[in-house]
Amino acid sequence: MSITSEQELMGMRKVSDSVAYTLKEMKNFAQVGRTTKEIDDFGGNILKDLGAHSAPFVTYKFPGFTCISVNNEFCHGIPSNKRILREGDLINIDVSAELDGFWSDNGNSFVIGEDIHQHQKLVDASKEILQKTIDNIKGGVKIADIGFLMENEAKKRGYKVIKNLGGHGIGRSLHEDPDELLNYRNRYDQRRFKKNSVVAIETFISTTSSQAVELNDGWTMVGNKGGFMAQHEHTIVITDGKPIILTEMNGVWN
Repeated sequence: MSITSEQELMGMRKVSDSVAYTLKEMKNFAQVGRTTKEIDDFGGNILKDLGAHSAPFVTYKFPGFTCISVNNEFCHGIPSNKRILREGDLINIDVSAELDGFWSDNGNSFVIGEDIHQHQKLVDASKEILQKTIDNIKGGVKIADIGFLMENEAKKRGYKVIKNLGGHGIGRSLHEDPDELLNYRNRYDQRRFKKNSVVAIETFISTTSSQAVELNDGWTMVGNKGGFMAQHEHTIVITDGKPIILTEMNGVWN
């Protein structure tokens, strides 16, 4: 969507605060011994209390309020009573929701407990790349140039990017134009970011894979060459200068 009034900006701020607060509280709740279903129910209750509705459930009938992916699961992981978190697990929680006709999306990868499997370096790289990416987005900037920046920053750190996942426009529905905000340069993409538009910017930083493939459950995605992936995501409003980070409350950069 494109922000055309103060009322629309307020609506986007309200739903973005809701998903950001939910994600932050879910991260704090995620501990060794808890199941991903417990964490999802915890987040679902927060969204309900805030008057918000789970975007993946409303849009796709996803079997959970949020997507929770652990270790070799890259994204769209289904919350389960059978998935018990263990020390050093790499977990990703992606929270998106609708509130009063507005939609927002954010995600966070982090390590459970002590970093015994050395995932923190990957997590930190993803966070840093998201921050640098957002700092370079403004009206008129080519979308493909931002993709190049993301891939280049990943390569500098010894990582790959997932090429078939990307960020997207958002606002009046979960996925809007511009779609396919990729983590690499698509030389055929001549589009530019537009001032006042709302987009969800996501990193997909990987250790060994460059493609995500779907498992037989119809949702969960893993790497085509295995390994691990970190994802961090903010919903932003594009301006002539630094973007407005609507989901900043999630504490991803803290």
